[in-house]
Formats: sequence, C-alpha cells, structure tokens
Amino acid sequence: DIVVDLTVPEAHCEVTCRSLRAGCHVIGEKPMASSLAEARRMVRTAEKTGNMYMVSQSRRWDAAHDVVQKSIARGKIGQVTTVNCDFFMGCHFGGFREEMPSPLILDMAIHHFDLARFMTGADPVAVYAHEFNPKGSWYAGDVSASCIFEMTDGVVFTYRGSWCADGPGTSWNGDWRILGDGGTLIYERDEDPSIHVPKAKMQFSRELRTVKTPARRLKYRGMRGAMREMLAYVRKGVVPQSECHDNIKSLAMVFAAIESSKKGRRVNVRAL
Repeated sequence: DIVVDLTVPEAHCEVTCRSLRAGCHVIGEKPMASSLAEARRMVRTAEKTGNMYMVSQSRRWDAAHDVVQKSIARGKIGQVTTVNCDFFMGCHFGGFREEMPSPLILDMAIHHFDLARFMTGADPVAVYAHEFNPKGSWYAGDVSASCIFEMTDGVVFTYRGSWCADGPGTSWNGDWRILGDGGTLIYERDEDPSIHVPKAKMQFSRELRTVKTPARRLKYRGMRGAMREMLAYVRKGVVPQSECHDNIKSLAMVFAAIESSKKGRRVNVRAL
C-alpha cells in the first residue's frame, strides 16, 4: 500500500512514521518536515522498516528543468562553476504565510534549493544568508532573502528572492543563469532554456554561439511524475530520485539559511 501525505508540515513526521511502521510506502508533500530532527527521525524509520519514503518535489518533473539537468550532465557548458537564481513576486496570500517568521525560505525557497541540486548534481556544503523584511512589506516576517551557498565541486549558488516585490515578476520557477567553464545556460520566464558558448578563444569580449534547447513536454509532470516513480519502485525496485535520503539535503539548505541569517555568520550545512 502507498500513503499519500498531504497534511500540514507539522503533521508530516507523525503521519509518515506511523504509515511506514504499518507497512506502507509513503509519498509526502514538501517540505519534508518542520525540523531537521523530525526529518532524521523519518529517515531512520524508513530504514528500520524497509519501506520507501519519498518527497514530491514536483518541479523536478518539469520539461524545462529536465532539459537543463540533461544539458549540464552532458557537459554542454563544461564544468559548472556558478549558479544564480532570482525569484521575485508580489504575493498577497493572506492567512498563515503573512504571519510566518521566514515565509520565503521556509515555504518557497525549498523548490529553488532543490532545483539547484537537481539541475547541477551539486550538494550543499555551507551557506551565508541574510533575511529581511523591507519597507512597505505586508508580511510580519522576513519575506526577502539573499543567500550564498558553497556547494560540492567548488560550485557557488547564489539566491535572491522576495514575496513582496510588486512590479514585473519572475516565474514561479525563478530565473536561472548557470555558468560553466565552457559556456552559460540561461533559463528565464519559463521560456525554453538557451546555451551560449564562445566561438573563439583569447578575445576580450568573445562572440557567442547560441543554442536553443527546446523543452519537450513530459508525459508525466509534477505530482504525476512523482507518483510514477513511486509506482516504479513498488513494481521494479527503482529508487525514486527524491527519496528521503536525498531530499533531506534540500531541507538542510532551508534550515541552514535561516540559522545563518539569525546568527549573522556562515553556517556549515553538514554540521546541522
């Protein structure tokens, strides 16, 4: 049996652990848990019971993100060095989000942090983050943030975001510029990603060759893609890409960024 957990984050740990102990596999909504301690308990329970627990990071099953990941994996821009993501929206949600202490990082940035890992294959090492609540904000908590993540393989991931940015916004997926030692990949406004590589060497400003990388529609997108991977595990034993051991790394980025902002210093993600 498979349990689909669509409860609030505060209930994820109890629902997941009970379901795993009852002999069920579990696919849950993001974020994985309301704390890293709870997330680790969920991972341990999955290990002890031998049942699968995965998180539906729905944006992984998106055609554009799929083509970005494959382009990078195939070396289309060489070795990735820098990842930049901008996310700006003026969202008047009302309700609990406008009362949260860290609404952007805790409720939204998990998507972008997980995408950075998924698209590049790099994992978090350390972070310096600054959260703030700008003038004119209709939120009670820090709704804007700037983060600099040190990732594996020397990759640097910078993130700028706000949920109280009235004016032209980015897409919900964010605007991405990924630099490699052989070119740059740009993915903005949900348009097809493009790759820009230099035509010649040893020039101050080199002429670029632009290659469009059309995103072919995936047969199974979003939650359907996640469910398909869970079914593949049940039927064939194929481990889902966002199973709990992997997804806890994205969750750790969230809590490390919040801790860094509170303490005003660089935080080792792996030490949390």
